[in-house]
Amino acid sequence: MSGMRPTGRLHLGHYFGALINWIDFQSKYESYFSIVDWHALTTKQNTREVKANIWEIALDWLAVGIDPEQSTIYVQSAIPEIAELHLLFSMITPQGWVEREPTLKDMVKMLAANEAEAHEKATYGLFGYPILMTADILTFKGELVPVGKDQESHLEFARDVARKFNNTYGVSYFPEPKPEFTATPLLKGVDGLKMGKSYNNDIKIADTAADTEKKVKQMITDRTRIAKSDPGHTDICEVPWPMYKVFADQDLQATVKQECENAEIGCVQCKIRLAGIINEKFAPFRERREQLAKDPDNVFKLLQHGNIKARKVAKQTLHDVREIMGMVNWESLK
Repeated sequence: MSGMRPTGRLHLGHYFGALINWIDFQSKYESYFSIVDWHALTTKQNTREVKANIWEIALDWLAVGIDPEQSTIYVQSAIPEIAELHLLFSMITPQGWVEREPTLKDMVKMLAANEAEAHEKATYGLFGYPILMTADILTFKGELVPVGKDQESHLEFARDVARKFNNTYGVSYFPEPKPEFTATPLLKGVDGLKMGKSYNNDIKIADTAADTEKKVKQMITDRTRIAKSDPGHTDICEVPWPMYKVFADQDLQATVKQECENAEIGCVQCKIRLAGIINEKFAPFRERREQLAKDPDNVFKLLQHGNIKARKVAKQTLHDVREIMGMVNWESLK
């Protein structure tokens, strides 16, 4: 099980950091992929974009190869059982666990310039983020969670909650989910920082070929290379060389390294070639995305189909949890 927040169109970091694993795993495992719109609310008080962003993320997933015939693709808020399980987990989760969660601390820091502002902007819902993420995973008894490296601490938290529930009620009901990282857990943006929408340094999956080339030309290279005639240093080339290591085969990497370090090619030419490689890789996805966007009713039907499948599983999990906890299953009463 895994998910992404609907905060806008996805970028290359999403593809190589998570989606490439999803595509591989969906033919090997029973897979659940969620557009986690409640999570988007934890850092967004202006929610008017969320609905449109659900559409955008669905298009990106389908375009790159997430297959609704193999995977269950659903929207988090269509599964109210997740919210109830989040509530039940919150009753057994110590407050200290939440306060020590490092990813949550980072999220709070990003929201505020100082401690006083943090107290104002860090909502009750934000502090519940790790527990809600745990409910996302355990509602479907997720054993393997393909996520980005930055989510590793959340997975440790989820394992702790699963263990606490099992120990508290003397059962072995919930598995302890384990992360699965891609070969490229982190991709740099054009400025050398981690690629991210909030940094405005990303290349979108849906970008045009022209926009991609424009962004690639902005990439920071070897800061010590002043003139084209100066030998370059791939080991300190900040963005293009790491990108070549993701996109290019060994032969092309060897060619790029030789041409750069022998001053046979300038950085601009090198980046134009890289842009061409990126565009060639993503051209089929972009074409498929355009076709999908022409039939919005079908896309929403696919989501609704996934919602129905996911909710059937979620209802069973919640029924079991209520029984384990000794609560009344009101829907079962006649």
